[in-house]
Amino acid sequence: MRHNLRSKKHRPMAEINVVPYIDVMLVLLVIFMITAPLLSQGVHVDLPKAQTQSLTRNQEPIIVSVDAEGKYYLNVAVNPSQPITKEILQQRVAAELQTGKSNGKERPVFVKGDRKVDYGAVVQAMVLLKNAGAQSVGLVTEDERINE
Repeated sequence: MRHNLRSKKHRPMAEINVVPYIDVMLVLLVIFMITAPLLSQGVHVDLPKAQTQSLTRNQEPIIVSVDAEGKYYLNVAVNPSQPITKEILQQRVAAELQTGKSNGKERPVFVKGDRKVDYGAVVQAMVLLKNAGAQSVGLVTEDERINE
C-alpha cells in the first residue's frame, strides 16, 4: 500500500501550464490595440457612392481631401493629417507635378470630397489643382456595392 502512494507522488505531471501563453497573448493584444489606430493614415472623409472602376496605377496619385468643414488635406504633404491653406496646397501640388514631369511620367491628381461638404469647396480644390498645372483632375468616390 505504501509503495502505491509513493509512485503517485513522484509521477511526472502531464498538464501544460498555459499561464505564460495567456500573458504573451495579452501583451500582443495591447500592442495591436495601440498600433492599429496609428496605421490608418490620412483624413476620414465620408465619400459619395457611385459605381466605378477601381484605381490601378503604378505611381502614387496626388490626392486632395476636403473634409466636411471644407478644410484641405494633401496626401503628399509633410503631415497629411494636418489641414493646409490654399496657397500651400497649390505650391506643393505644382512642385509635385513638376518633379513628375521631369521623370517623364504625369502623376494622376484626384479630389476626395466629403459628401457633406459644400460643393463649392470641392470645385475650389479642382480650380487650385488646375492652377497648379494638373492637366486632368479626377473625383474619388466609394463603390456603392461595398456597403450593400
